[in-house]
Order: sequence, then structure tokens, then C-alpha cells
Amino acid sequence: MVVGWASSIAMVFATLLFACSSLSGALPADRAAGIRPEDAKFYDSEIIACRDGSNSFSRARLNDDFCDCADGTDEPGTSACPQGKFYCGNEGSTPQLLFSSRVNDRLCDCCDGSDEYDGGINCPNTCSKNEDVSKNNKSLNSTSALPFESLPREKKNKGSLEDLVQKLKELKVIVFLEIVLIMMAFRLFHRHIRSRRRWYYVSNPFLMPFS
Repeated sequence: MVVGWASSIAMVFATLLFACSSLSGALPADRAAGIRPEDAKFYDSEIIACRDGSNSFSRARLNDDFCDCADGTDEPGTSACPQGKFYCGNEGSTPQLLFSSRVNDRLCDCCDGSDEYDGGINCPNTCSKNEDVSKNNKSLNSTSALPFESLPREKKNKGSLEDLVQKLKELKVIVFLEIVLIMMAFRLFHRHIRSRRRWYYVSNPFLMPFS
């Protein structure tokens, strides 16, 4: 009885952990995500060297969400490496580079929405709307030397609100699962107590209370 009760609790915990982990990020569908066009040939080899010469990795480990290179060479499309950089193609507007920490952070940094591919937030493609603004940005001179640009205040505010809404949804799911877990644990514990009480009276019938 005790073993069955413990296994049921373990299953509920496993369900809770699975549900929480499903809220996290995912791997990019395209293994070449985040790579600048001029760097595409660099990643064509089966064995690729880190740019800082510290290590090497196979093409299968490109954008696998595990940091093999200290400089982030192997993770241009994920946030696994702190030193990584993500390339936004932004077709119809100006390309840009982002720090990898801004990938799947629930803020739409690329106007084409390519930095938020895990589905945590819906980023519509606004590149054509931002084309005129991008042309006037003197800080971006070429795709070979792309600086890090900041978001407009309005876009940041919108992103922050969407981020808050998403976090509230995730919190609601976690709270609901915790309530279900507590209710199931209480019910199983109650059944366990009743079973032990019944066994006690069966073993000691002279102690059984009169009805």
C-alpha cells in the first residue's frame, strides 16, 4: 500500500516537471539559424573549429543548445553560449546582430521575429514597416560589421507587457498543477490512513467500536 502511494506521488511529480519543462525553449528548426550569410561556408565542414581555436565540434552539434565553444561559435542560433551572437536577416529591412541572451527571451528583437522561434511569444514580421526607419539608422553600415542595436521604447514596452502576460499564463499552469498535486496527495494519504485503521481493527476485533 505504501509503495503504491509513493509511486503515485512520483508520477504526479513527473507530470508536473514535464509540464514545467514544456514551457522552456526549443531548438531552432533550421540548423543554420543565427548564422550571417558571409559565414555560411565556415559552417559547411563536418568538423568545425571554434573561432578562438579553443575547441572543435561536429556539424551535428551546431545549434544543439549546448555550448562547446567559449566564444559561442557553435551556438549562433541559441542562447546556450553567453558570448554567442544571433543574426537577424530582417528581409525587407536592415539586418542586425543580437547577443545570444536575447534569443527566446519573450521580446521581439528582430523585425522578422526570427529570434523568438520557440513559440513562447508571437512576433509578427514588421520588417517592411520599419524599412524607412532602418535606412536612417547610421550605426549600421554593412552586414560585415553589424553593431548591436537597441529596441525603440514603444517596442520595449509592448514586449514587456507581452512578456508579463506570458509569465502569468505559465504561473497559472504551475499553480494549477500544484493544486492538483496537493489534492491527489491528500486523497492518497487519507486512503492510506483508512486502510491502516481497517487493518488495525481486523487484527484487533475486540477494539472495534460499536456502531
